Amino acid sequence: MVKYIQAAFLLVVTLLVLAGCSYFENAGEIQNVGMLTDGSIDDPFAEKGYQGLQEIEETYEVDVYYEENVRSEQEVRNAVAEFVQDGVNLIFGQSSSYGNSFAELSTVYPDVHFVYFNGAYVADNVTSMNFDSHAMGFFAGMMAGRASSNDDVGIIAAFEWQPEIEGFFEGVNYQSPSTEVHINFVNDWYDSRTAMDAYREMRENGVDVFYPVGDAFSEEIVRQAAEDEIYAIGYVSDQSDISERRVLTSTVQHVDKLYVQAAEQFNNGELSGSVMTFDFQDDVISLGEFSPNVPPSYQEMLHEEIEDYKETGLLPNQE
Repeated sequence: MVKYIQAAFLLVVTLLVLAGCSYFENAGEIQNVGMLTDGSIDDPFAEKGYQGLQEIEETYEVDVYYEENVRSEQEVRNAVAEFVQDGVNLIFGQSSSYGNSFAELSTVYPDVHFVYFNGAYVADNVTSMNFDSHAMGFFAGMMAGRASSNDDVGIIAAFEWQPEIEGFFEGVNYQSPSTEVHINFVNDWYDSRTAMDAYREMRENGVDVFYPVGDAFSEEIVRQAAEDEIYAIGYVSDQSDISERRVLTSTVQHVDKLYVQAAEQFNNGELSGSVMTFDFQDDVISLGEFSPNVPPSYQEMLHEEIEDYKETGLLPNQE
């Protein structure tokens, strides 16, 4: 029975492709654009992607579509099929989780280019855009190490594989070798309750600077830190608006710029199926606004270190 269902699904998909192809009048040029996110469009990472989507809409005068909370393989297939029916030939997946599904669907929809983030799956029409976040974690670690009064800082991470975690450890150790780094893994991008439990446990252990590296729970942690009159470092977006004084700075990933860049390359027939990596040098990662509690001399020093890194590729501990 399962085989018959799968065969039926493939038949439906094939018919949709044949129908959808009629929308793609000029192969390789943007017709319409779609975006999938596995959470809410209001999450910081997805929100910045949506900003990029809107800029594409305005620049190319096309229709744009998005679907929220698309997580299962079947949900991805259904959403992509709907996009194709709407004439979409450039699809963004706002998560590494879309890599495998996009690679499988790439042969079903050869005239559609799929773009997703922070993964390793590629095909002729599948591109992975990766943030090299080790350096941004390093500079966040420097800031945390300097600001802690208790010599205890904490990082609450979504997953163990995130490069910014190791960078944070190195940055703290470079700035303040005596400072202890506390860490807790949520193992989910969206589990705010577990993230808050980790926050409370770390607070009991004296942590007075937090770096929450999960876009769906970072704002909640930063807000709680501000209420507790300790410090935090924002993540993905500039979160200084939560608390001008208590947000030391933010490590900002300019996802919207990558949307626009991918759209331009696709429209010019230059978007390759590959893993593309971006860092401070590409102006898609930066630090946000500094708290007035951060001395101007330290702000200037950090900016100089970042400029040196952009020129040499070497972090301060590597020079």
